[in-house]
Amino acid sequence: MNTRFPAATGRAWVFGDDLNTDLLAPGRYMKLPLAEIAQHCLESVEPGFATGARPGDIVLAGRNFGAGSSREQAAEVLRHIGIACVVAQSFSGIFYRNAFNLGLPLLVCDQAPTVADGSPVACDLDGAMVVDHRSGRALACVPPPSHLIAMVRAGGLVPHLAQRLAAQRATLQP
Repeated sequence: MNTRFPAATGRAWVFGDDLNTDLLAPGRYMKLPLAEIAQHCLESVEPGFATGARPGDIVLAGRNFGAGSSREQAAEVLRHIGIACVVAQSFSGIFYRNAFNLGLPLLVCDQAPTVADGSPVACDLDGAMVVDHRSGRALACVPPPSHLIAMVRAGGLVPHLAQRLAAQRATLQP
């Protein structure tokens, strides 16, 4: 069984500091279905993001990514759009946990905003590394705790717990 998380390769979407939850999932759309909320993700910062992002693309940003309200839709819309990983200098604590709970991998990397927007990049969660294929640079990241990587591998907290419970039940069978 392959225990490594597959490296994601896609376009870099690069943003600055303080990308808050209201920019990711604007409050005025919260009563709409997730697919419709996702159409408005980052529209006030990068109007073409929601329609231009492709599965496997990677968001890179500065400090304090995901600050603001505790709405989990902020992480959920990124996953819905197909963002494979978010790499930032720092994350809001609530967003950090919401993202992993929903199966969206995050990496902390001081050099994240130095990648050129649109560059082809690869993100290796297990190796805690981002490779900028345009410049050839490899950016070392802070590795996430192993229990959070396990949650992402399972698809998020709920599937992870379901797998653990199933494994426990299997050991209790006569």
